[in-house]
Parts: sequence; structure tokens; C-alpha cells
Amino acid sequence: MEIYVDDEAKLTLHGLVQHYIKLSEMEKNRKLNDLLDALDFNQVVIFVKSVNRAAELNKLLVECNFPSICIHSGMSQEERLTRYKGFKEGHKRILVATDLVGRGIDIERVNIVINYDMPDSADTYLHRVGRAGRFGTKGLAITFVSSASDSDVLNQVQERFEVDIKELPEQIDTSTYSMFPFVVHLYFI
Repeated sequence: MEIYVDDEAKLTLHGLVQHYIKLSEMEKNRKLNDLLDALDFNQVVIFVKSVNRAAELNKLLVECNFPSICIHSGMSQEERLTRYKGFKEGHKRILVATDLVGRGIDIERVNIVINYDMPDSADTYLHRVGRAGRFGTKGLAITFVSSASDSDVLNQVQERFEVDIKELPEQIDTSTYSMFPFVVHLYFI
């Protein structure tokens, strides 16, 4: 992924496909489960808004047999580094994290970022989704929108960076975000 900045307002993340999903807070866990089952991914980073939320979501994913680990500010620096290293080395394919890892974390295998919770600003959104599709690879960013304030932040992102983020379609061609092209059908019952 390459980041091009022509001026402060225009920013494009080349190689990164961005979508959103409108859903209620109560629908998030099921939708996340469905996405993780359906999407073709090397590694995924799932961003949440709090330490407690990171721990609880990670616990739920592990209980559902997803290879998940979490990193948040409630851990010691040593524990965070150990977990980061394990994720970077591919021991786990899913990382649940707070904005603590939104900047400066470069993991080549991450091809999907999911904003389980909408960030509080366009800048934070940019740093989060920038974790996918790095090192000249393709990536996919999916953002859950579950409130009016979430919609406001999404609109700010689109206006500030002059991008049109579309709703996640029922089918997505994996060649747009993965090295292994085929069509994924996102029909959920």
C-alpha cells in the first residue's frame, strides 16, 4: 500500500479497499463471526474502543475457536511486546487491539482491518486502516457503523480525504484485497 498526499485534504491509500456495514450494537458479534468465516485473510487486526472491550471480544473469539490474541494498554509493556512478536511471527491470525497499535505497527501479513468500533476522528481512522495492505500489498478495511456519531465520523473521513466509502457488497472479489483471487459470497442468514 502506498500513501499519497497531494495536500492536507487529499489522501489515498493505494491498494486498500474500504467499506462500511450499518448494523446495531447487538449485531456486531454475529457479523464479525460471519466475516471471519467468509473472508480470505492472512492476518486481521480488529480495532475496538476500550481495554475491556478488547479483552471481552478476544475471549469471545477464542471461545469460537478463532486464532485470536489481544493487545491493549492494560498489559505490561513486556506482555504487549511478547504478544506483538507472536502475532507478527504468525502464531495467531487475529489481533484484537485498542488504538495503542493504530500507529507504528507494521506487519506484512495483515490484509484486513476491521473497525469493530468506529474511531473518534478521521486521523485515527486513517492510522487504523493503514495497518492493512502495507509493503505494496493489497488490503481491505471494513468499518462497523452503529450510531449517528459513527456516521458522522465516516462522513468526516470521506470529506477530509475525498474518498467514497461504500457499503460492503454481498459479494466481494478477493483479488481486490488478497493475493489469491476468487469471489467471496457474503450472504448471511
